[in-house]
Amino acid sequence: MTIVDFLDPGKWLRPNGGPRYVQLRQRLSEGVDQGVLKAGNSLPPEREIATITDLSRVTVRKAIHALAEDGIVIQKQGSGSFVAPGTPQIEQSLSRLTSFSEDMSRRGMASTSVWLERGVFMASPDEVLALALSPDASVSRIARLRTADGKPMAIERASLSTEMLPNPLLVETSLYEVLGQAGLRPVRALQKISAINLGDGNAALLDVEPGKAGLRIERTSYLADGRTVEFTQSIYRGDAYNFVAELRLAKE
Repeated sequence: MTIVDFLDPGKWLRPNGGPRYVQLRQRLSEGVDQGVLKAGNSLPPEREIATITDLSRVTVRKAIHALAEDGIVIQKQGSGSFVAPGTPQIEQSLSRLTSFSEDMSRRGMASTSVWLERGVFMASPDEVLALALSPDASVSRIARLRTADGKPMAIERASLSTEMLPNPLLVETSLYEVLGQAGLRPVRALQKISAINLGDGNAALLDVEPGKAGLRIERTSYLADGRTVEFTQSIYRGDAYNFVAELRLAKE
């Protein structure tokens, strides 16, 4: 479908549909979602959109400005408006226990990390409880911003007993790879997922506006003998992850 056909006002503009710029903003947003307007490509000039839609340039300008405020388009002075680069969409199974690095590699995406914290610390009360430690125990902590093809995707904060990970500096890419080399890779895990609105600090790290939707995931993983391996608290971008679980009918 051409942009002229897509923006034909007879297909979407309604007299009782609200302000015209809002209707145009919605139509252009649908064009991005449907791939009529592709990520990274320029929008037609305001004058051309006005001609196609029979709307005023002021109306067109307000619609594009609204799209820019939502982060759907990027306005460049002297160059026009462009559809913002797309955020990778990750479909993550809840039935597989894998690391972020393994997930991205399986999808053919390059994963990188920005280290936020890495070292040995006194265990917090939450870590003592989650890892079944004594109150005076130490833990290895690794915290990092995870990216996929250069896009910030998640903030991971993992805690492990020093028995499981004596030296957190050994972790350069995959934590599970390091644990596997020591024969301590977890075989099962419990996860708790909750919806959140991102605060200023996490939003800045994930390169989204404060208040945007996010996912908080707490995971506790175990060895086959029941010992706790890791306690991880992660914050994921809400616009980048779809978590999928297979359900089976329970037998009565």
